[in-house]
Amino acid sequence: MKPNHLYNAKSKTQPSKRRAFLGAAIIAPCLLLALLSRAQTFPDASVYASDPAAMLSGYRHVEVSSVSDAIEQLTGQRQYMTHHMQPIFTTKFAGYAVTVKLKKEENHDPNALNGMLAAIDQGAKDSVYVMSIEDGADIAGMGGLMGTAMSAREFAGAVIDGGVRDVAYLRKIGFPVYARGVVPSTSVGHYRVAGTGIPVVCDGVTVDAGDVVAADSDGIMVVPRAIAPKVLVLSQQLDFKEHSMYAYIENLKSVQEAVKRFGRL
Repeated sequence: MKPNHLYNAKSKTQPSKRRAFLGAAIIAPCLLLALLSRAQTFPDASVYASDPAAMLSGYRHVEVSSVSDAIEQLTGQRQYMTHHMQPIFTTKFAGYAVTVKLKKEENHDPNALNGMLAAIDQGAKDSVYVMSIEDGADIAGMGGLMGTAMSAREFAGAVIDGGVRDVAYLRKIGFPVYARGVVPSTSVGHYRVAGTGIPVVCDGVTVDAGDVVAADSDGIMVVPRAIAPKVLVLSQQLDFKEHSMYAYIENLKSVQEAVKRFGRL
């Protein structure tokens, strides 16, 4: 049998070791996050303002929810489209808006929709085709042919305030489209182009030609071109802060403490 003083020494030492271990487990990730926060820097907004390609690359890497928060914090406005706009497959993209507006008009004019086709053929790489269709929830604004042309011209994606068809083919070629639904109908003979390269209202959000359109699994954001650089910088900061919080929450097992520490929810 061991002397009592050995048991007493052990009973005093073991809890101290456990406390030290637990303390280190909490402090270590916090110190790491602090170092990361100090080391993490983001480009100045002026850099993005002078480099449209770099700005799009930045928008492709931030979460749309962070973009939404950034715009609301900077402007007090909400620039997101509603849950009615759904992707035909899980996707993430960002690009500059090419806008098209269709108005209802029964016609036999073979040239009635030429403008929407010209907008595609004249569109640059990284464009996002944004179409507003008057009362178009059950009208397909685009299908496989237009999607093939956009894909060939390296458009980033399409956002249709109306329907889309030929979705099996669009999924096959991997061209991302958000729309109000999938329908087999056509706009030919029922619509006319009311304008291209003009401001359009898409699911309640005004989109100007050249605005940044960013989309992911959370939905679609429209960022006015004039403020896009500032919005991106703040989005990156919010994104980094939120991603840093995950490890903090896992270690402390408290979302309240994380929110207090980072000021983000």
